[in-house]
Amino acid sequence: MFHRFTRLGVWAILLLLPLGLRAQAPAAASPAPSGDLDSIENEAAGWLADLIRINTTNPPGNELAAARYIAGVLEKEGITPEVFEITPGRGIVVARLQAGAMPDPSQALMLLGHLDVVGVDAGKWSVDPFAAVIKDGYLYGRGAIDDKGMVAANLAAFIELKRSGARLRRDVVFVASADEEQGGDASIKQVISKYWDKIACAYAINEGGMISEDGGKVQYIGVQASEKVPFNVSVIATGTSGHASIPRPDNAIARLAAALEKISAYAPPADPQTIVLRYFDGLAKIEDDDTAKWMRAIEQPERLELAVRHLGETNPMWSAMLHDTVTPTMLEAGVRVNVVPSEARANLNIRLMPGHAIQDTIAQLTKLVADPQIQFELAPDSGENAPTSSIETPLYETIDRVGQREFPGAVVLPFLSTGATDSAQLRLHNVQAYGLLPFPLEQGDQLRMHGDDERIPIAGFHQGVAFLYHVVSEFARAQ
Repeated sequence: MFHRFTRLGVWAILLLLPLGLRAQAPAAASPAPSGDLDSIENEAAGWLADLIRINTTNPPGNELAAARYIAGVLEKEGITPEVFEITPGRGIVVARLQAGAMPDPSQALMLLGHLDVVGVDAGKWSVDPFAAVIKDGYLYGRGAIDDKGMVAANLAAFIELKRSGARLRRDVVFVASADEEQGGDASIKQVISKYWDKIACAYAINEGGMISEDGGKVQYIGVQASEKVPFNVSVIATGTSGHASIPRPDNAIARLAAALEKISAYAPPADPQTIVLRYFDGLAKIEDDDTAKWMRAIEQPERLELAVRHLGETNPMWSAMLHDTVTPTMLEAGVRVNVVPSEARANLNIRLMPGHAIQDTIAQLTKLVADPQIQFELAPDSGENAPTSSIETPLYETIDRVGQREFPGAVVLPFLSTGATDSAQLRLHNVQAYGLLPFPLEQGDQLRMHGDDERIPIAGFHQGVAFLYHVVSEFARAQ
């Protein structure tokens, strides 16, 4: 108890330091003794706070400022970083610890996290979203979980590996990327196209996984090895424009509303994939009897749809892991309060199981809506079907072994994430990429990601830094 309170005190001191002084702290600190990670954990706390305070809301991004901050931290450790400006104001930072005299991507491990964050409605937050406020044992701020917490933990593992002076058997590459939330001109796809020689690797640890905690006890570690594929589709309703005082039967807004009602009720058939079956099989061993019964029922075709419904009532994410999803997210119509618009639009955010075709989904929606004045238009920012990472690699085995040691009683499970990550692009380049958000989080805090009052528990952050370091250290060190 005393040790935990002391850590909280260190956090408070670090967060009150001016940004410039805190960035210099690593240079003044002595390397932590082997096995003692308190120093690097506390330094990582300061880095995370500073990164939260650098507003990298996407759009516009402004990741270059955050990349330069990290470069400064690395330089004070005697590590030579490279900062690449992908588009004006948007940049990444890359650094490498080499196992040999020359860079060797054939067995290299990448530590990947992204610097951009989604927008906020500041009025809905209880604190300033970009002030890195500590309250009730939590650090609040946009990006605390997604994904600056991961960036800070990666940075800590990378620097601690350097400080340890360990002999490496593989290169370790640190990458803080940009434009993950929008996937545009500064995204990992562009980085791979322009700078693959700088970041080439065989393995990667990224966001996308989870450590699920309940009542202070870690239940399971979900290691993302696959992910659903994102698409955005516009639903466009057309009608006759005119004065609002003369209603018309082909009102575009009314047609759009009717179409969205049908779409919202649409339930795509379940299609559990192998990795999802493995996930539920492992999770059933630690769940209560009734929940476990429905998890096992997904392997029985005649009970599959009923099982999906019951599991979705318990945890909506479980349902989303078992079938495609179609979610209305934005509406656009009208120019004046007294004018009937000739067009009304809505955006559908569609997440497909790997291997499913978006054209098939659009055909199903067109048939469902059955209105000639409703059209569907696929946006150009479509996702790509990527292969699943193997769960029989040395890295996955290391995560499994270290996870069970760090969190006794927890199970390690392969995981298909409902959200998209940069790992898909790496998998398309033959990288065995795994999502390992290393911080134990209660379900309520997991759901704050992209929501109001995003926060990370201070104790969980410390645990996550230690867990990630042990995984990286055991995988990268020479025997």
